[in-house]
Amino acid sequence: MKQKFKLNFLWPVLFFAIIAAVIVSFALAMDDLADNQNEEHRLRLEESVRLAAVSCYANEGKYPKDLDYLVEHYGIQIDTDRYTVYYEVFAENLMPEITVVEQND
Repeated sequence: MKQKFKLNFLWPVLFFAIIAAVIVSFALAMDDLADNQNEEHRLRLEESVRLAAVSCYANEGKYPKDLDYLVEHYGIQIDTDRYTVYYEVFAENLMPEITVVEQND
């Protein structure tokens, strides 16, 4: 009789352990999904800045001297609370170095 009691006690414990493992797995998957979305947003912003710089070069014959010019004349929108954009110009006829970094809170 004692053996049956031990098995009856283990089923609820096993059930709750499985439920806890599923919940933890789901939480980790959601966190990973959020990280992937953040990286996708960062890459999209970097590509937008790059395309605006190329568009400026095609229209005006030179790359813009700074990021503010792209914001003002080419409609680039940057969430400055979330991202830092490094825009380094070497010469008017060379593609600037563009890097977008997500800020850590």
